[in-house]
Amino acid sequence: MRKLTLIALVLSAFILAGVSTAMAKDTVELAYVEWSSEVASTNVVQAVLQEKMGYECEITPVSGAAMWQATATGDVDGLVAAWLPTTHGHYLEKVKDEVVDLGPNLEGTRIGLVVPEYVSIDSIDQINEYAEKFDEQIIGIDPGAGIMSATEEAVEEYNMDNIELMEGSGATMTAVLKNRIEDKEWVVVTGWTPHWKFAKWDLKYLNDPKGVYGGEEFISTIVRQGLKEDMPEVYEFLDNFYWAPEDMAEVMVWNQDGMDPYESAKKWISENPEKVEKWLP
Repeated sequence: MRKLTLIALVLSAFILAGVSTAMAKDTVELAYVEWSSEVASTNVVQAVLQEKMGYECEITPVSGAAMWQATATGDVDGLVAAWLPTTHGHYLEKVKDEVVDLGPNLEGTRIGLVVPEYVSIDSIDQINEYAEKFDEQIIGIDPGAGIMSATEEAVEEYNMDNIELMEGSGATMTAVLKNRIEDKEWVVVTGWTPHWKFAKWDLKYLNDPKGVYGGEEFISTIVRQGLKEDMPEVYEFLDNFYWAPEDMAEVMVWNQDGMDPYESAKKWISENPEKVEKWLP
């Protein structure tokens, strides 16, 4: 009897181990660019996957080019940070046959050159004339960003011979902006909407008569080929993921005020259960 009981216990252990393995979910890997907007959205997606769907989710900040390449090669499962059709359009063109475009997750975005409201010019074609007041600089972000490629084109198209595009990061760009505004100095920076800086300071986009920066943009979700077959739940959630600029702005402000981005994401999903419910498979 003892022998039979022991065998039964061993068999039960094997069965339970098998059930546990079957229930274990694969880790979802996402890439993103470290813009405040994409930190917000990627952490919200990570929080839903982990807190609501039971997946492990790893998120990795990389350059724009690396983010697209990693998705195309299948090194990551996807991204929710594709600014289209202008900012990341050249990346999509290169890998469009190797990825799956799930469409917009946020609409109403914009990119361009931004100045404080007190700056008395209104158009990009006036920058060169006032180069000295701008310290002969446009304050940019990381060199791999699509907005930097567009700004390099703008410098050429608008014959800004006296202006240098400064590379840096989103953090250095806003730090310079903050310092210049405090001193009431002129400054022009690469800008995009949504971004918390528009809530903090009175800013304006410069008109772009040559249309270098395109019109209104949207942010799309892009996934690797085969995700639908490998992780149908994850695919369906990412396909459903859609929110508004004001939703993203709320998370960005919390992050800027010092809250950990993942904690901000958890707070947002707990305060917006009806929106999150629509995303779930």
